[in-house]
Formats: sequence, structure tokens, C-alpha cells
Amino acid sequence: MLKEPGNSKYVKKLNRMAVINTIKEHEPLSRQQLAKITGLTPPAITGIIRELLDIDIVREVGLDKSRGGRRPVKLRFNPYAGYVIGVEVTRFESFIGTADLKNDPTDFQTFKLDMTEPETGIKQLAAAIKQVMNEKGYIQKNFLGVGVAFPGLLNVYEGTVKRSINLGNNWNNFPVKKTLERELELPVFIENNSNASALAERWFGGGTDCKDLVYVNLGEGISAGIMMNDRILQGAGGHAGEIGHMSIQEGGPLCNCGNRGCLESICGIPALVRRAKAELPVIPNDDALKKAWIHKGKISVEDIIESASIKESYSGELLKQMSVYVGKAIANVVNFYNPNIIFIGGKMAVAAEYFIDVIKNTVETYAFPEIALSTDIQVSSLKENSGVMGACALVLRYLFKSNSDMLEDVQQA
Repeated sequence: MLKEPGNSKYVKKLNRMAVINTIKEHEPLSRQQLAKITGLTPPAITGIIRELLDIDIVREVGLDKSRGGRRPVKLRFNPYAGYVIGVEVTRFESFIGTADLKNDPTDFQTFKLDMTEPETGIKQLAAAIKQVMNEKGYIQKNFLGVGVAFPGLLNVYEGTVKRSINLGNNWNNFPVKKTLERELELPVFIENNSNASALAERWFGGGTDCKDLVYVNLGEGISAGIMMNDRILQGAGGHAGEIGHMSIQEGGPLCNCGNRGCLESICGIPALVRRAKAELPVIPNDDALKKAWIHKGKISVEDIIESASIKESYSGELLKQMSVYVGKAIANVVNFYNPNIIFIGGKMAVAAEYFIDVIKNTVETYAFPEIALSTDIQVSSLKENSGVMGACALVLRYLFKSNSDMLEDVQQA
């Protein structure tokens, strides 16, 4: 425990978080046991517990066995003392979920919001968040913060969007954190949606026992959230993980980023739909996707996914071709970062049964053999909720930082 002189504000916070985390891990336990485990003095423990009882984070739940003298009072963590909200933003839909201080996020809702214009979009998003907070089950609850999973290049420390290709240039340098905090009067934490999804896997998904993992988001855009030694890999400017802009086809399609042949320009959802539309004239009339177009006069990614299950269908072959490119990109990720697990997620993950084996085989072919053999590739079990769950985890991570995270805060203060 940090006891030496220094920034007293951060030392106090470090000690308080250590006490909370110790109670969560070992409950129920007494003040005496807390002092022994944390190394803090009994007077320090008494003061911290008094503060935590006042805000209902900790409750007294009975008496422990006596070892001579008065029986010590047992303490438990109260997970219902506060709630957090997680939000994932996409261009035309935003997803909101809630979590108490201990359990997995729940109550997921979808809101149809046009986020192409930041000023109006943020106000609509704030109104949707307030709507959730004022629902019958939450109106009397104590909300402690909001996490936002956002598409694009972010400065997470400033809480600003540097550039969002999928939302448009109007978002460049927009202060999401500051604006939402003003609207909601709550602390707001933002993170790239793929990074948030990687955090969700670490906290709630298949990576709870893994400190080195990668989440690959296959959706409107393509990107990766990378966790190394239990920390999100940000890079010098906070923009690490943009594998969707890895150039994989010389002279390929023009990408939204301005380059040609990017993975996203070939395998992102808009690219897949554009290709299918362009190739409609050569698709047989008895193919399921062609039938969908004849019936509706248009096709969507949902039509592609639905028809991919049919043997020798156009859509099935399209997804297999997509997965070869994705597999080559993931092979590079495997070589670069040597993760334990790679999770395949995003909107296209619902169709992963049609292409996951192709991705695995491609990675085995192109990645360094010893590294590939030690890397597990899985479809995310969190499905479409990964971004929201990761956004909740952003707030929970702040509220219940590990001792090492708190020590880093002290050193930086």
C-alpha cells in the first residue's frame, strides 16, 4: 500500500479503492482483517470505512466470531449503491445498457438516432440517456457515470473525436466528453468502439482469464481493440488498432480514408453490399440473394447473411472471399502482438459460422507457425452488445481501478 508522502489526494483515493476492492474480493470481512490484508493502519481503515458507509458503498452485515473482546463487525460491498450507463454510437443507431457495480450490463435498448451532425446528434443521444435514467426501474437510482464507445480516431484523454470516417468530417475535433458531461451532469468516459469491445471481453466475455487479447470488429468499418498485459494499447496518438486501413490490394477500391485497397474498402459491410449490387447481373436468378433483390428491389447485408447459409450460394462465396482477406490481416496482428485469444465480433459475427474456419485456416497459412499455434481464434459470445458492455466497463474500471492503475495515477499526478 502506498503510504509515503506525496500527492495526498491520490494516495487517499488509492487507499480507498484498495479497501473497496479487498472487500469485493474477500467479503464478508472485518475492519481488522482489512487492515491485515491491505497493510493500512486501523485508524486509516476506520476513517475509510466511515466514508464508505456514509455513501452506502459498504454495509455492515453482522458480527464475526470473537477472538477475545468484542465481536468484530463484518462488512460487505453493496453493488446497488450506484449504476453506470454504457452507450455505443453508430451512424444511425445508438445502443444503451445499464449495469450495477458488480453484475454484467443488462437492459439493452436501441435508439434510432442520426449521428451525422454532432450538435444535434449529441443532444438526441443525451435525451435518450436521460430517458433510460428516468425509466421506472431507475428513476430513484444513483448513476455514477456514462461510458461511450465511439467509432473513429479519438483522443480519449481529452475526450475528443479526432476523425470519424464513418460518421463524417463534421465530427473532426468535436468534444464529446465535455458536451455530454454538460448535458448529463455526470462523468463521461469515451473510447474507440473496438477498444471498448476488447475491454468487454476482458471483463464480461471469453477473456476474463486473459491479459493479452485482440477484438476484431467486422462491421460498417473494420478495426481492432488490442489489450496487452491487461491494458488497452493506445499508441502514441491513441489510434492503434486501425487494421481496416491495412492496404491489402494494390489499386483496389477507394476507401473512405482516401487510400485504395484498404481491408475496410473490400470487406466492410458497405463494400460487401456495393459489390453484391454491382454483380447482380451475373448472379443466377435462382440464387437466394438475387431472389431477394427481385422481390424487394434492393438488398442489404441482412440478405447477404441470410442467404449465405445456402450451399453454393453467391453470398456464401462472397463471405468466404471476404474471410480470406480478413484472415491475412489477422495473421499480421498475430505476428505483431502474439495474443492469447482473438475474438471476432461486430455485426458480421452473426454470420461467422459461414467463414470462421476460412479465417482460421488463412491465419495458420500466413502467420508465423509457432505464434499461430498458440493463438486461439473465437467468435465473440457478447454478440451485438460488446460495445455497450465495454462502455459500462470503462466507467467501472475508473470506479474500481486496480492498485497498479491507481499507483500510475499517483505517479502521473
